[in-house]
Amino acid sequence: MNFHQRLRALCWLCFVACTPLCAQVAYPSKPVRLIVPFAPGGVADTSARVIADQLTRRLGQQVTVENKAGASGNIGTQAVALAEPDGHTLLLAFDGTMVINPHVFEKVPFDTVNDFAPVGKIGDAVLVLVAHPGVNAKNLKELITLSKSQTGGMFYGTSGSGGTAHVAGELFKQKTGANLTHMAYKGGGQALVDVLGGNIPLGFVAVAGAVQHIKSGRVNALAITGMQRISSLPQVPTFMESGVPEVDINSWVGLMAPVKTPRAVLERLNAELNAVLTDAEVKEKLKTFGIYATPGSTQKFGDEIKKDLARYAHIVKAAGIKSD
Repeated sequence: MNFHQRLRALCWLCFVACTPLCAQVAYPSKPVRLIVPFAPGGVADTSARVIADQLTRRLGQQVTVENKAGASGNIGTQAVALAEPDGHTLLLAFDGTMVINPHVFEKVPFDTVNDFAPVGKIGDAVLVLVAHPGVNAKNLKELITLSKSQTGGMFYGTSGSGGTAHVAGELFKQKTGANLTHMAYKGGGQALVDVLGGNIPLGFVAVAGAVQHIKSGRVNALAITGMQRISSLPQVPTFMESGVPEVDINSWVGLMAPVKTPRAVLERLNAELNAVLTDAEVKEKLKTFGIYATPGSTQKFGDEIKKDLARYAHIVKAAGIKSD
């Protein structure tokens, strides 16, 4: 190989080695849209705005939250699946949409695994089973016994059919034989209002909306999902501690992108997201919404999504859950 050939070869190697770095430096080249497939005001939407504000500072481009609600999150999620895979359109991914909807809807307009690339998980939001003070049960064991003595069982309210809370309630029934009947609402807040008013005895709801009423004694917290107790309700045991270890369901939120988004872009976004999630102020803000930050790799988030898809398939089928 002569001098000119060696020089050309060296230049080519330098170009190849530099390409991933150059792609990373060039991103983002314009504002980034973060699609939230729900209406403004909910926990998912609020957490998205916290993350968007921080990513705007770190990426040097505006990250704008755009709400595309409808069909239990399916409409906005499909919009991201069809978007240009350049990292400038992202999805606020919610477990109910990504790993439960594919099993409760006859057909969803996207494929969770094949249409999306995981960016990173934002955090877990635990659920709590609450009871009206008039319910003569102070723990899960007493509730199970009481429910079995009730003709027709006991009603429990959730944010809607096929949601994470509904699945958690049905799993609780499957594992314990508790005699409970699901009542779907158009939001967890409405379910909680009816528990507060004594219209229904039980509610499976997000911690964020219930914590003030638990602390004031207006409702009793029987157990929380997840593997460990939480700082906002340290006195409330987990389902595991209460003898029902299988109900460790957490509602989670994360970021995803269209499937063919370049690896360098995904890694840049993952690194920036993790930096945001380790910030003490951000962690505290998320915690006020009942979300506990869980920074990690794209691979770890992708593995969890696949695991949840398989797990929920069995639960939903056994319970016969269908979307309204």
